[in-house]
Amino acid sequence: MAVAPHLHLPPTDRVLSSRTGWTRAHWEATADRMLEALTPYATPGFAQYRLPGRGSWSGVVSDGLEGFARSFLLAACRIAGAGGAVDPALTERYAAGLAAGTDAASGEAWPRLTDCSQQMVEAASIAVALHETRPWIWDRLDARVQERVVDWFSGFVGGRTWDNNWRLFQVVSEQFLASVGAPYSASDIEEGLDRIEDWYVGDGWYTDGDGRNFDYYIGWAMHLYPLLWARIAGPGGDGGRSAVHRRRLSRFLEDYPYFFGADGAPVHQGRSLTYRFAALAPVWMGALADCTPLAPGLTRRLASGTLRHFAERGVPDERGLLTLGWYDTFLPSTQPYSGPASPYWASKGFLGLLLPPDHEVWTARELPLPVEESDTYTALPAPGWLLHGTRHDGIVRLVNHGSDHNPPAPDSADIEAGADPDLGAGEDDPHYAKFAYSTATAPESAPHATVRDVDGHLALLAPDGTPSRRRRIHPLRCEDRVASSWSAARLPGDERAYRIETTSVLHGPWEIRVHRVEAPEGAVVREGGHAVAHAQSPFASSAPDWALARTADGLSSALVALYGWDGGVDGAAVARDVESNAYGPHSAVPYLRSAPHAGGRSVHVSLVVLSRDSIHPEALRTAVRVRVDGDAVVLTFLDGRTVEA
Repeated sequence: MAVAPHLHLPPTDRVLSSRTGWTRAHWEATADRMLEALTPYATPGFAQYRLPGRGSWSGVVSDGLEGFARSFLLAACRIAGAGGAVDPALTERYAAGLAAGTDAASGEAWPRLTDCSQQMVEAASIAVALHETRPWIWDRLDARVQERVVDWFSGFVGGRTWDNNWRLFQVVSEQFLASVGAPYSASDIEEGLDRIEDWYVGDGWYTDGDGRNFDYYIGWAMHLYPLLWARIAGPGGDGGRSAVHRRRLSRFLEDYPYFFGADGAPVHQGRSLTYRFAALAPVWMGALADCTPLAPGLTRRLASGTLRHFAERGVPDERGLLTLGWYDTFLPSTQPYSGPASPYWASKGFLGLLLPPDHEVWTARELPLPVEESDTYTALPAPGWLLHGTRHDGIVRLVNHGSDHNPPAPDSADIEAGADPDLGAGEDDPHYAKFAYSTATAPESAPHATVRDVDGHLALLAPDGTPSRRRRIHPLRCEDRVASSWSAARLPGDERAYRIETTSVLHGPWEIRVHRVEAPEGAVVREGGHAVAHAQSPFASSAPDWALARTADGLSSALVALYGWDGGVDGAAVARDVESNAYGPHSAVPYLRSAPHAGGRSVHVSLVVLSRDSIHPEALRTAVRVRVDGDAVVLTFLDGRTVEA
């Protein structure tokens, strides 16, 4: 797949970078194009960049500040990485923007920092950028401008932030104040860093705030800002904290390459996906902090592969802009807080430019990703995830038994005493609630999508067709190639919460799901596979006990009934939708349906396939032998492997 010519990239180097062809020069050219493309949207004093696209709930001025702050981080990587040897207009634009943005009389002043305001997010980017470019921007600012910048940042001192990754925005911003001799609150910094200790769950993983909030924020926020803070604090100024943060990031990075497909795509899961290659931030931070377990050639191969993946798919677009979406504009990949400049948090993906050109990350020969060397299986007990990648097609799949982005559940004692385990749970966000995600698919996520409740979900259907939701996920097990969890299912007009317990077993490119279902009489059990999407309408085929959808480029999703479905002629089908998937305008989802439930408990076993191979569902029905004896379900594969679920 070719990179769009509007990026004006240098020739590829297949000796140094045999996998991607990209070198540091490609990163610099991409950064230059992205920064140049912003200038037509700048306000006269360059304090705001008002980009085209849907506005956020914070308003046009806040969105303009976002454009300045997030692109300033990209400019800082470019300026500092080149030792200041860049087009002088670049540093002049951002110096002018600092002057105008902090001048109440300029007509383009930034909103003041107030408790829990969006400005807090943007201030952190400005603080980091000012620190990294200090010799070329901060030190050359007029003293009156420096005073105004300090005054603006002082809104953080003693202020209140949201109790999640936002605590770290205050930490880095007040540390910048300390670094320039301005008043700040040491207790704000200490309390913010202490608070994230409550969210560390082991093996390099944090949850972003209370609950089970696992997504890319763990890498591009929870691991990133503590070590950026340490860079601002300087040697000896971190009180020994950075040693802990470095160890945790190192552990996190041991597993992180398993999230990326051979084509460079990251697994499509979680919120704020419009930040795209910001997912590379922890990879570069590991190298910057000298704590990465990854070989230099693997670091660059992972990073260049991901940046190139998006460049080959039109990111940035023909104007040089990052749009609100994944590849093209796709608003369901965003949140209400996302404005037209929000995607420029992707600037974090360029932190590697802060490493000097002669650093071994830039000079070592590329090494293959894990999925390019062998089939991979990775159990991540902290978030409750299984990752499995297949070398022959380069796809990585994530099986989700632990991240739901909901408030904490009642504790086990309360549940035993009769408390509702689903009490307080929010909506079932499609970017968290599905059983499976991958590097080749996205969930059906548009509000209008008729199949939003089908893909990657097992539901009880009420007589009127209303499906139950998978809101709060209760992990049970995650080890080797097996993970399990349970959730409560509810139907309209029925006060009871029905328990659905699911175990996933991995075998090659397959996931076998064993569901133990409680249901009322007459309910129908329905399960959906991966949604596939393309510019052309996918091919679909089905029989009573299997369904398959395949895109024009050969990506197939299939769901095969192995036990307990018995849905008759209507037992399997393919659902379709349009403009509901980040991967393409036409999407399709295979699904299974049971006969009306007799009431009580039942067992349902299905085989889930996502592959670029040809798939023969009838043959797959014989690939796994299922034996059910009461609560015991034993799976036997053709190679003799036996698993009790």
